[in-house]
Amino acid sequence: MIREKNFTLTGSNGLPIVTDVFFKPNQRLKPIVIFCHGYKGFKDWGAWDLVAEEFAENDFFFIKFNFSHNGGTAENPIDFPNLEAFGQDNYTKQLNDLQTVIDWMMITKEFAKNANVQQVHLIGHSRGGGIVMLKANEENKIKTVTTWAGVSDFASRFPSGEKLAQWKKNKVYYVENGRTKQQMPHEIQFYEDFLAHRERLDIAQAVKHLKIPQLIIHAKGDTSVKVDEALQIKEWNPKSKLFLLEGSNHVFDTQHPWKSDKMSKSLKQVTQETMQFIKNN
Repeated sequence: MIREKNFTLTGSNGLPIVTDVFFKPNQRLKPIVIFCHGYKGFKDWGAWDLVAEEFAENDFFFIKFNFSHNGGTAENPIDFPNLEAFGQDNYTKQLNDLQTVIDWMMITKEFAKNANVQQVHLIGHSRGGGIVMLKANEENKIKTVTTWAGVSDFASRFPSGEKLAQWKKNKVYYVENGRTKQQMPHEIQFYEDFLAHRERLDIAQAVKHLKIPQLIIHAKGDTSVKVDEALQIKEWNPKSKLFLLEGSNHVFDTQHPWKSDKMSKSLKQVTQETMQFIKNN
């Protein structure tokens, strides 16, 4: 298997999109799967490498990457050494970064014998789920879209009332990373960009207009993104397929770092369900 890790594409504002590809070099054209991480996430979080390997073993061409402003760098793509970039992240930059990855796959000759550019599929975890639903609606090259614990809207995740007023006054607010204990900044541009592009960032409208197969995977025990959000997405797109896990949690019973050489039972189930869905469509 080929595991080509940590090469860079040029993302928003010239910052790098640090990228991995996993595939078997058997000279067969494979469906391309592009995976988008979530909030305070990164491509190497937890068991995502094991997910990539599982897809590759089953003859998919798997791509995962760090959004350009996720806080990682080309030198250190794990964790958040560049908090200044993190503070300048927003949803439109993430959509543009994902487009950059898609466009790169369309034109690169490096993988031409192993990657089928007519078969591009998106998977997004958590906030990345919102991003892939939006992109699937605006990019006609996408054949299927799958969300893992995906969010159903962005607006409700911004502060409101007094907290919003304070954010506007201070121009920045901080969220502590529970694992690294870093104070992670959110500059007011994040909110201003959302307001300026609210129509493009409307997940409900995107899902209602989807013309491609959609899979919604969510754990009933998710306390970070409630299962109600999955049910709402299903309501917007009755033709979508909904797969609910009993129990489990937002990261499908994994954590970072993940020291096992095997996926958790839940994540294995999620991965298999997704692979089968893509093969069927």
